[in-house]
Amino acid sequence: VQSNAGNVCFAVYKTADNFLKDDSVYISGKEKASMGKVDFSINNLPEGKYAIAIFHDENNNQKMDTKIFGIPKEPYGFSNDVSGFMGPPKFKDAKFNLDSNKKITVNIN
Repeated sequence: VQSNAGNVCFAVYKTADNFLKDDSVYISGKEKASMGKVDFSINNLPEGKYAIAIFHDENNNQKMDTKIFGIPKEPYGFSNDVSGFMGPPKFKDAKFNLDSNKKITVNIN
């Protein structure tokens, strides 16, 4: 995270059909931004396949601000550090298997 402004928000998704749809988030949360690294703990997540999307809500308006054509204005990242080509990544590329306690690092751009 490049500044202390705002919050870092995360969303966990369970299926490709619901990936990146605001009304289909499985679990979400936020932490106060702190320059450098921000840690989240997500407890009691059942075993399964998931994908995570994160963004730095610098202006604290609780949404990802975008430019023309939906290009993000605020820093963002996805599990597996995937990026999309001409749009957001696919669930199949961002998904990971959770079968025990796991630590995941997501870099935001």
